[in-house]
Amino acid sequence: MGSRPVLGPPRVPHTPYYRTFETRVDEDAHLYEFVVPMVPPTWNERERVEEYVALMERETIPTAVAISTLDVCQPAMDRADDYFVHWGLTHFLLDGHHKMEAAATAGRPVRLLSLLTLGESLARVEDAARVPALRAQPRSPRATG
Repeated sequence: MGSRPVLGPPRVPHTPYYRTFETRVDEDAHLYEFVVPMVPPTWNERERVEEYVALMERETIPTAVAISTLDVCQPAMDRADDYFVHWGLTHFLLDGHHKMEAAATAGRPVRLLSLLTLGESLARVEDAARVPALRAQPRSPRATG
């Protein structure tokens, strides 16, 4: 097994995921939220996904369950091109794979019961305590340059 270089462009994860939300933390930090299914969406039963799409079109908001981590980190080197702190809130989907795909397909909301693990996160307890308020903020993309 060879070693991988530490520097270079970000790697494509080669795993499906959903980008669900982003917002400003402060002038130097931005929160990005992701949902990572434990199986690829191609494994979902098409009929079940369509059932959830139909329910969502009737204003039903289903619930999915995830175990989550919060990573607060920044690039190792400041290259003066948009250097800022990244807050990565990642939800690993335990239940609700069909619901999440249906929500993405229909452009509808899904409720996510998230169990945030502090022991496996790269964040301080104070950072994790800010997550509910940050998630209540309006969605806002990171302004660059």
